[in-house]
Amino acid sequence: MSGSAGEKPDRAVVRDALGVGIAVGLSGFAFGVTSAGSGLTLLQTCALSLLVFTGASQFALVGALAAGGSPFTAAAGAFFLGVRNAFYGLRLSQLLALPRAVRPFAAQWVIDETAAVSLAQPTRRSARIGFVVTGLSLYLLWNLTTLLGALGAEAIGDTDAWGLDAAGPAVFLALLAPMLSTTTERAVAGLAVLLGLGLLPVLPAGVPVLVAALAAPVVLWARGRRSSVPRGDASTSSTSSHASDDSKAAEEDR
Repeated sequence: MSGSAGEKPDRAVVRDALGVGIAVGLSGFAFGVTSAGSGLTLLQTCALSLLVFTGASQFALVGALAAGGSPFTAAAGAFFLGVRNAFYGLRLSQLLALPRAVRPFAAQWVIDETAAVSLAQPTRRSARIGFVVTGLSLYLLWNLTTLLGALGAEAIGDTDAWGLDAAGPAVFLALLAPMLSTTTERAVAGLAVLLGLGLLPVLPAGVPVLVAALAAPVVLWARGRRSSVPRGDASTSSTSSHASDDSKAAEEDR
């Protein structure tokens, strides 16, 4: 079916949403492998995907546990990465305007991908279609591939010997890289990497990722300082120039 005039055709919305859901959902296999290789049981691995369902937080949690971090620091890192979904929810609640009874269930699907697809749509109807199709396809495929990845890791045995411990970070970087479209975003990512890797040898596992979160306010503060200086200079220079012109005009009048 197609929407009315001025709307994006429903078929195009479904196609785009399925493309995102399938492409990202396949990376659940890497999470399953990583989680099982980190020592989590099959049940624990599947429960994370079913209940948490936010890839970055899941990878952060199992990565910290694999590095020997405490459950508290691992959970804290996962929590702070997942906080962004709350801000997506504030925007999506206005855009989608779902019935009150449906919102608790829809909240489970408020993640990067569903927010991106929904916000890219021109109308509320297409935004709702994009949200549902992306959320449903991604949720089902992510959990299926998580199960297959965990089963495969158990069958393989030592995932470190196969180099599969690098699967999670590789997928995370592959998902993150296309999002870094501005200089500020690249600066935040670069500083976060430096903080995380630099502090890795001296801080307990799971803590460096928490410290790396400071990269965002530091870069934004530096950007604000740098952008405010030229404005001040330009304003002062402009004021001085106008004052000089006024003085010259007054002398000519005399």
